[in-house]
Amino acid sequence: MEKELYLKQLKPYLYLMDEAHEATGYIVVGDEKVCVIDTMNGYNDLHKVVREITDKPIVVVNTHGHPDHIFGNVYFDEAFMNPKDNELADSFIKSPEFVAECEKNGLTMPEFKPIRGGDVIDLGGKTLEVYDLPGHTPGGILLLLKEDRILFTGDSINHHLWMQLDGCLKMEDFVKELDKVMFLEEKADTILHGHATDFDDISLMRCMRNGAVEISEGKTENDLPYKWFGGEGKQHPFKLEEGKHYQQLESVICYR
Repeated sequence: MEKELYLKQLKPYLYLMDEAHEATGYIVVGDEKVCVIDTMNGYNDLHKVVREITDKPIVVVNTHGHPDHIFGNVYFDEAFMNPKDNELADSFIKSPEFVAECEKNGLTMPEFKPIRGGDVIDLGGKTLEVYDLPGHTPGGILLLLKEDRILFTGDSINHHLWMQLDGCLKMEDFVKELDKVMFLEEKADTILHGHATDFDDISLMRCMRNGAVEISEGKTENDLPYKWFGGEGKQHPFKLEEGKHYQQLESVICYR
């Protein structure tokens, strides 16, 4: 079922894809290759979208294994993802609903090729460095567009972080993982996450970490209930820094 895809050019080489306001993916065009970061829910033929921009060879990377970031892989021959999320992704790919939809449309989900922290994707004049950040999922990754100081974070760093799902790290462990990548504040100026409409200042990273620390320390007396399709948890608001640019202001971490 096709839903509207909004394509927004952020830079001469960079496009944001907003699929029905449900998920966001990105197209990064280098001199030799083009990278698609997250393919969203598969409502639209993303290969065709990329080909309207460039005819360069395509590299597809999934920041993690949730369906609203991987289902559009069906329009490509291959995709890269951290193997630690393979089991999670399989649980959605093998669902009867998704299998039936693929069969109806003659589509096939390609197998995942491995990508991990420390890997580098050279697009020609544009370099994407890969960093592991488990938390939201076991195999979450960040991608740093080195030359332009842009950090693509999927759902691992955003304004509405889900940490209430099965498989999410305990909050104190997530803080430890965040601390391993906080040096990226010095390497990036802005963040583009998996449900964004524009850039966020890199300080979103530290603001979200501060909220995670508060939860891990039990400073949750004012937290409100949070209802989602899997049940009910809590939501913890975290403060953003004054004078910085954010594409939205309301920011919470959801947890159980």
